[in-house]
Amino acid sequence: MKFNKLIGAGNTASVYEWEEGKVLKLFNKDYPGKSIENEFNNAMAIREMNFKKPKAYEIISYKERKGIIYDRIEGESLLEWVMKTGDLQECARCMAKLHKAIIQNKISNVANYKDFLKYHITKTQLTLEKQDEFLQMIDKLPGGNVLCHGDFHPGNILISKGHGYVIDFMNVCYGNSLYDIARTVFLIEYTPIPPEANNHDMLLYFKKTLSDLYLIQMNVTREMIQDYLSVIIAVRKGECPYE
Repeated sequence: MKFNKLIGAGNTASVYEWEEGKVLKLFNKDYPGKSIENEFNNAMAIREMNFKKPKAYEIISYKERKGIIYDRIEGESLLEWVMKTGDLQECARCMAKLHKAIIQNKISNVANYKDFLKYHITKTQLTLEKQDEFLQMIDKLPGGNVLCHGDFHPGNILISKGHGYVIDFMNVCYGNSLYDIARTVFLIEYTPIPPEANNHDMLLYFKKTLSDLYLIQMNVTREMIQDYLSVIIAVRKGECPYE
């Protein structure tokens, strides 16, 4: 097996050129095999759905590492684009157009969003009493069978030939569309700015404004997602304890 030049690298995997029109997402050696299989199964479950995304093909092994073959999408991330242009309005429009296409789909053969929330709330350092309070809150949230991406933000959208393509299917689940919208608001607005970043105040304004514009494009108010957002904020302490 031979793959070509490195295209990009993240915390869990590196992406290499593969045969024509495809890439290899090669995971780090210590990355759990179960998580790789989960991403692949999620990608296959949504493979034929009608929104723009790279299709997955197979899992392969290379020197004690596993990887997934995907379609290659030529372009840059929406995050790179908006940081370069500063056009928050167009960024929000692009996000909403793609997200609306995703949540039009129904699915049941992936994880339930409530199971994801329940698992991670038990990983927090909250007291058992407080965990139980949040578990009850999760039970009371509406259900549903809408496809939720689970990690929808500008860094997971590629812009190619004027179209947005969503990537990264690790947290795909089913539930209520407002959960996925609330999750996006959290990822845009509430995740921390790196301490070494310049213009901290400007970036805070940037994040809040993009979040507001995205909600307008989605025709959703903050009141509509508040219960979801409260749970997501608490759960994040178990999901990403070092964030």
